[in-house]
This record gives sequence, C-alpha cells and structure tokens, in this order.
Amino acid sequence: MLQPGPLNLITDVPGLKVGHVTDERVRSGVTVLRPDKVWRASVDVRGGGPGGRELAALEPENMIGELHALVLAGGSVFGLAAADGVAVALSQENVGVRVQPWTPAIPVVPSAVLHDLANHGDKDWGLEPPYRQWGIEALAAASERFAIGAVGAGRGALAGTRRGGLGSASLGLGDGLWVGALVAVNPVGSVYMADGRSFWAWPWEIDGEFGGRRPDGTLGHRDPVPQLSRLESLGRLQAGANTTLAVVACNADLSTAECKRLAIMAQDGIARAIRPAHLPFDGDTVFAMASGARVLEQGARRPVALSIVGSAAADCLARAIARGVYAAEDHATPNT
Repeated sequence: MLQPGPLNLITDVPGLKVGHVTDERVRSGVTVLRPDKVWRASVDVRGGGPGGRELAALEPENMIGELHALVLAGGSVFGLAAADGVAVALSQENVGVRVQPWTPAIPVVPSAVLHDLANHGDKDWGLEPPYRQWGIEALAAASERFAIGAVGAGRGALAGTRRGGLGSASLGLGDGLWVGALVAVNPVGSVYMADGRSFWAWPWEIDGEFGGRRPDGTLGHRDPVPQLSRLESLGRLQAGANTTLAVVACNADLSTAECKRLAIMAQDGIARAIRPAHLPFDGDTVFAMASGARVLEQGARRPVALSIVGSAAADCLARAIARGVYAAEDHATPNT
C-alpha cells in the first residue's frame, strides 16, 4: 500500500516550501508555495466563478508554462494583491525572467483567491488592503513544515455552512517519485456525509489522518445542495462567493501539457471529497506543478506513468480536503 511522506504535506515533494500569514483580526490570510527553482506548471478551472491572476500564462498553447511561486489568498479580488507582493520580493532576489540583462527580473506568480469577506472580520482597510504585505511575509515564512486547518488562505473559509480550512497530504509512489496536494476549502458543497461527521473522502483516508470516522451504513440520500436556505442567508449562492483552490505537485519531468492533464485528473479529488462540486457559484481551480527531478518512462509507456501520477494526485487532494477541515473543526466559528 502506498504511504504518505514523513510530513504528509505537499512539501514532501522535494524542493517545495510553503508559507502562511494568518490574521485573526481580519479573519483572512495568504498561503505561498515557493519552489526551489522555476517549475513547469498548468491549471484547470471547473468552477463557474473563479478569481485568479496569470492563469493564461500556464496554458499549454501559450509561451510561459512555468512559475516561480504560487499564491492562494482570501480577500476575493483584494487578495490578488498578495501575488504583487510576492512578485516584487522575488524580483528583488533576482528571481524571474529577464527580457534584457539590465531589466528587472520578472517572476511568474499565478494566484487564485477565495471569498471570505462576509465572515465578520475587520475588512475596513480603506485604500490599503493588507494582502500585498501578507504576500511578502508569507514568502519569507516559507518552510517545509507548515500548519494546516484555519490558517493562511483557509482562515476565513467555509465548507457549505461549516468551518472550512487549509489542508495538505502526500503520497510516495516508489523510486523517489512523490506527489502532494494543498487545498483551501471554501465550497458551496459539504465535505460531510448526511450524518454530519463522517467525510465523503473517508475511503481514501490513511492511518486515521482525519479522525478515522466511518459512516454507519444507514444513511439516506442527502439533499443535492444541503441547507439551501442557510447558504442563501450567508450570501453564498452567488458566483465567486465560494471555491476550492488546490495545488498538486510532483517531482516528475512533466511538460506544461502533462501538467495540464495532471490538474484535470486531480479535479476528481474535489468531486470525491465535496458534494456537490464545480457549481456555478464555485471557482474551483486546480494548479499542477512539476520539478522535473525524476524522469518518467518515455515512449508508449509514458502516458501510463502520467496516469499513475494523476491518479495519486486526485487521491491526495481528496485526503487534503478532509484533513484541512478536520484540523479546523475545533477553531472558533467564523461568524463570532
């Protein structure tokens, strides 16, 4: 049986670090993923109300197809400024693309944001939202070890009508090949089955990593969109008011097009762990990153190898969703 890495975090993929800023007054935050060099990457968007930056730069038909850092943030459109801070800080380190030797380095820093503006945190920031500075601080805090739960981009998140959060998980595939996932969980749908305590992702749990809860076997069919009236009262049935933001990473030598396929396959992890998913109101976005350190099989066998990595990525993402919410459950509710 495949097992998680020593940290059971996305940073079990060698060369990757993650940093958070969490602000309890604003009830929001920023999470930055920093690779050790430029990594190949792509993105797949399945939700109907996404919010992001530089997503087109990661499409296989375009020129870039790689990144120097990746940012997830709360704050809706205001959170996009976090990537500005990361880009400036990296440029000061001479990290990025140079058009000419004398021009500043231009980092490629894609970003995606979630809506947490209605959680009664202090959003009275006038003309100076804090996200740009938080991006700089989260980049500086990047480490192989990081917290999960109500932290970083997941601080103000809701999963349906319950506490959301930020989760991560990893899986070793053998021969030095690693896959990991990180996710900020803020969907319309629920991560819980009809009993309100066992996770939809329970079949993929490893070693009780999100509580070892099992459904009792007598559960009936739950409502397609649970607690509809409560969601409406929270203003969540609007495009852009909800999302699941995810990153899957591996150390395989993937092309940008192969990263795109990895992101597409990993979306199944959202569908396994959240019911329903990919709604018109969600902004479900999955990034895929690859360091290139491990060479996959070539020729006719390469699609098979990519399929194995993609399947593991979907499993990691389902587990990361449940782990993030489970870790956030004992935190104070976001509306108090």
